Amino acid sequence: MDWMNKLNTNSKDWRTPQNFLVIISIIVPIAFSSWMALLNNFVVERANFDGSDIGLLQSVREIPGFLAFTAVFVLVFIREQRFMILALLMLCLGTALTGFFPSVMGLLMTTFLMSVGFHYFETLKQSLSLQWLSKDEAPEMLGKLISIGALASLLTYGALWVMLELLHLDFKWVYLICGGIGLVLVAIIAFTFPQFESHTPQNKKLVLRKRYWLYYALTFMSGARRQIFTVFAGFLMVEKFGYSAGDITLLFLINYLFNFLFAKKIGKFIGVVGERKALMFEYVGLIFVFVSYGLVTSAEWAAALYVIDHLFFALALAIKTYFQKIADPADMASTAGVSFTINHIAAVVIPVTFGVIWLVSPSAVFFIGAAMAGVSLLLSLNIPKKPSEGNEVRVLSWR
Repeated sequence: MDWMNKLNTNSKDWRTPQNFLVIISIIVPIAFSSWMALLNNFVVERANFDGSDIGLLQSVREIPGFLAFTAVFVLVFIREQRFMILALLMLCLGTALTGFFPSVMGLLMTTFLMSVGFHYFETLKQSLSLQWLSKDEAPEMLGKLISIGALASLLTYGALWVMLELLHLDFKWVYLICGGIGLVLVAIIAFTFPQFESHTPQNKKLVLRKRYWLYYALTFMSGARRQIFTVFAGFLMVEKFGYSAGDITLLFLINYLFNFLFAKKIGKFIGVVGERKALMFEYVGLIFVFVSYGLVTSAEWAAALYVIDHLFFALALAIKTYFQKIADPADMASTAGVSFTINHIAAVVIPVTFGVIWLVSPSAVFFIGAAMAGVSLLLSLNIPKKPSEGNEVRVLSWR
């Protein structure tokens, strides 16, 4: 691959913003993907969680995402790139400690630490990516970053399967190994890459603009949809169909194999057909997937839906490229924080409330998810064929 060739060169030219984004896209899957892959089995087998417990944990996990807008205030004191490295350290440390606290309170604390790092990182990554990448290269490059992250996840899940199924390591050692590797890699990039400068000075205050309303709405609905998948689709596999930690790891391997093979192509696809058609395709597919989740009785079909559902995540980068096309370049950092907060309004509420609904009817959770996808579909119809600053929406242009 061309990015591998760049990384292998002896020239100092390899220390570019693009390669910085590539390497951090490798670190995060090692820490966060391992945390996520083991979570459902860990909380059921070690902490005796039920549906309401997992809902509470996931709501706490999303609180830092809800507070992501505070990143813009921290940027008054620390540069984005250094703040990102600090966030990565918190993410990896939280993962490393998770296995040592198999209780509701212990998991709430380690999860919160991990989540603060993860959500600040994601906020800063979006901001820096949209600042460092041109509008023409952004769709394909963002797709490439997803593909690279998927390859890292594939290797991580392969290692998880070996540690769980062949070496029979306890959860706490697996978490410690994955988090520890992440910490080592973060230390390496902290001392290797120079400080990159942004071409446009960023606003250091909160920015809410009427003309971004459609982006905000799409982001809100995306946060709601993500929770249905992240919290309840995986829990369905363990609780209803009895998937083991090894089974879940293999399922994640398939997910990320598909992302590795297709994410870059999906980025190119968005660049060719435009954000409106890409998002319409995603939401129509999600309506089918969520309804099917609610009706599925076969473990094999459930697994197939899980893989299809995960693949649709790559199409969601169209929301980011839509914003890049309509936004003032100085708004990237501030709006990244605001958008993550908007994304997590639903994310804080849905896990705990839907956890209660789950106790009554798991199918109802997924049928509501289908309705959410329908709302997103209607919103996507309002994206112009060629969005730009001054041409943000087809109707209801609030300026």
